[in-house]
Amino acid sequence: MELLVELQKRIPDGWFLRRLLPATLFVMAAVVGGGQLGQRHWNDLGLARESIAGGLRLSGGLSADGVASLVLVAVAILAAAFAVPLAAGAIGALASGAWPWWLMPLARRVTAWRVRRWAHPDELGRQSVRARAAGRHLRADRLDARRARTEPAAPGSPTWSGDRLRATEERVGRESGSDIASDWTRVLLSADDIPRTALSETRTAYDAACEALAWSAAFTILGAWWWPAAAVGVLLWLAGWLSLRRAVEALCRTTEAVFALATTDPTTPTPTPTVSPTPTVSPTP
Repeated sequence: MELLVELQKRIPDGWFLRRLLPATLFVMAAVVGGGQLGQRHWNDLGLARESIAGGLRLSGGLSADGVASLVLVAVAILAAAFAVPLAAGAIGALASGAWPWWLMPLARRVTAWRVRRWAHPDELGRQSVRARAAGRHLRADRLDARRARTEPAAPGSPTWSGDRLRATEERVGRESGSDIASDWTRVLLSADDIPRTALSETRTAYDAACEALAWSAAFTILGAWWWPAAAVGVLLWLAGWLSLRRAVEALCRTTEAVFALATTDPTTPTPTPTVSPTPTVSPTP
């Protein structure tokens, strides 16, 4: 117990809550749910309690088998904690529209499908007005929600997040004349602590949402051996998907604000006009 308390003191809270704690819960669900309960005894709480108690029971000290079991569980937890960020990085790249070359055929098909489903926000607004006039208020509300998250330009990426990020790049280039790809480092280094912290927080929220989607995939796969894990995976996917959309919106707004501040540059000192010395007038002879 002292070891766990000391580890919690030394491990950053973000890493502990986002990586180590979910990995521990996943390994416990895999060992108890998938390894002991299975599909036939999925709700046998007595068997689950006995399995957990058997793993924690230390009669007469730690034996060699007990030490080996603890080491295997610790290795599994650490492996899951380090593997999920790698999977989250891949999910983040896919969400941003940066698909690898071997997935480009699928990306083009998904983009074409999104173009076929796309409608201009003005057209969605007209459909909402007609639906509300006809008494179909639920459809009108759904159209209003769709209009709020639809860009005025046709989709050019396989994902909504990719379209939102590219629209932000275009707006920044049009309003400030900056290129995010080439000027990002310069703007970040010249920004104050508050804008830099805001960018870091929004990026952290984006990474956390991608990690939640990675955990949802892991729990859904575990559902093949213990079906309640699949239900947990679906709930995690919904929460991660909503968090990802909010994180993308926040990241885009923060990026636009930071580049706008860098363009105005209010800290540039105003040049002081040079005052010429008063000429000396010689006395009249």
